[in-house]
Amino acid sequence: MAAVHKRPCRSLGGPTVHLVSFTVSADAYDRFMGRYSIPLAVVFADFAGVGAERRVVDVGCGPGALTTELVRRLGGPQVHAVDPSATFVEAMRDRHPDVEVRLASAERLPQNEGVFDAALAQLVVHFMEDPVSGLREMARVVTPGGVVAACVWDFEEGGGPLSLFWDAARGLDHDAPGEVSLPGTRRGHLALLLGEAGLADIDDTALAVDVVHRNFDEWWNPFELGVGPAGAYVASLSPSAKAQLMQECRDLHPEEPFTVTAVAWAARGTVAAR
Repeated sequence: MAAVHKRPCRSLGGPTVHLVSFTVSADAYDRFMGRYSIPLAVVFADFAGVGAERRVVDVGCGPGALTTELVRRLGGPQVHAVDPSATFVEAMRDRHPDVEVRLASAERLPQNEGVFDAALAQLVVHFMEDPVSGLREMARVVTPGGVVAACVWDFEEGGGPLSLFWDAARGLDHDAPGEVSLPGTRRGHLALLLGEAGLADIDDTALAVDVVHRNFDEWWNPFELGVGPAGAYVASLSPSAKAQLMQECRDLHPEEPFTVTAVAWAARGTVAAR
């Protein structure tokens, strides 16, 4: 997905730890976030205006939730992808042999200037080392008049799929990091970042997907796979603290089965003439 990096935080009753994002297997990421990112890819690609005869790059592709949707619409040869995780790049090459997948960060894209009609970043801007630089690089590789689009889960207003988890964690531990401070996770912030990156005709909206969970364990178990800040936070807890957090999450959930409505902020802009 995004640049592999570390963020300091404190665990529940434990020492300071460093959250390392997306050094996990593709299968672990699929189990944790794929349940939300796969349906999100459909509405995000619609918002970005991805249609026939378009050449698109998926920036921070991860294991390929968005790439798979782009291939379905455009065919593999029309889709390129980049990600800084070697594990994800290897998985992507196995899953989509017709897609050119390269190991790179958003801030240092390897493609030439103006070779794509669109550049998309799903659930990645908030993990970029430098979001404005990353979005500017996305604009560089898109032809004038083309589209740069990004989306990030809503952490500010509690609509993201991990919001309940972080509410429970902060209810027990005021030092629980959460993700609300990350770039793009607040209403209107993605549009602001696109503007700073030089995009024109910027439009933003909220995208929502509904995901049904049969029971609490189906929802909770992927949090123990160590994926992203939430998974790393769970991994930092003592057994008793983890059990306490799990019970707090269980108490906050409605009766089974339940539906999680996951909301993402999305923004798109047009690349100006050079």
